[in-house]
Amino acid sequence: MSAHTLSNTGVMLGRSMRHVTRSVDTIITVTITPIAMMLLFVYVFGGAIEAGPGDYVDYLMPGILLIAIASGIAYTAYRLYADLQRGIFDRFNSMPISRSAALWGHVLTSLVSNMISVVVIVLVGLLMGFRSSAGIGAWLAVAGILVLFTLALTWIAVIAGMSASSPDGASAFSYPIIFLPFISSAFVPTDTMPAPVEAFAENQPVTSIVNTIRALLAQQPVGDDIWVALAWCVGILIVAYALAMVVYRRKVA
Repeated sequence: MSAHTLSNTGVMLGRSMRHVTRSVDTIITVTITPIAMMLLFVYVFGGAIEAGPGDYVDYLMPGILLIAIASGIAYTAYRLYADLQRGIFDRFNSMPISRSAALWGHVLTSLVSNMISVVVIVLVGLLMGFRSSAGIGAWLAVAGILVLFTLALTWIAVIAGMSASSPDGASAFSYPIIFLPFISSAFVPTDTMPAPVEAFAENQPVTSIVNTIRALLAQQPVGDDIWVALAWCVGILIVAYALAMVVYRRKVA
């Protein structure tokens, strides 16, 4: 990006972040719902779930973080749809600003707001007994994976927001993504599932991402899971970005 584009993107990021901070219902939904889910599974279902040694909250944390991110990107799609319907993109394109700045403002807002949600959930988890022996390097690796995961889903949200014909349609795409962690190793070991479900769980992206984050936080060997997780995140990111730019150019540029 040129200095001009970076400056314009910074302005658009500030604009989008102000919309997020002024929308209390967005903040509540993205942070409170995963926290409520964590409370439910730890204090209601946790005693009946055999997930190996250690506290169940430690086992559960990676999956809750992914659910929070999947919930958060739905609002990115909705905000893009709203801006498109109000002609905001056309208005910006008539000004001497970078054509991609408005889009990147939404993408970076998704990244910033979701990382804030992640931090809040981890802090609540600490109050519930979550503990990690991971060092700085492992935490940075976890942060990197979560950033890649967020960007990959955000570009999918861009496609949905630009293609939707209604506000509900703009955010509805996130429901299957939110559901994926439930059919993975996020809540229970996959070997406790029926064979067909286990086969699906073992070969979908969430399981490798969850396993990698869980191993990093517990200072255990990550094995091949980290490469599978990175391949999924980078692969989805590249494909989603390419398709999103095609849709963006057709709709706006």
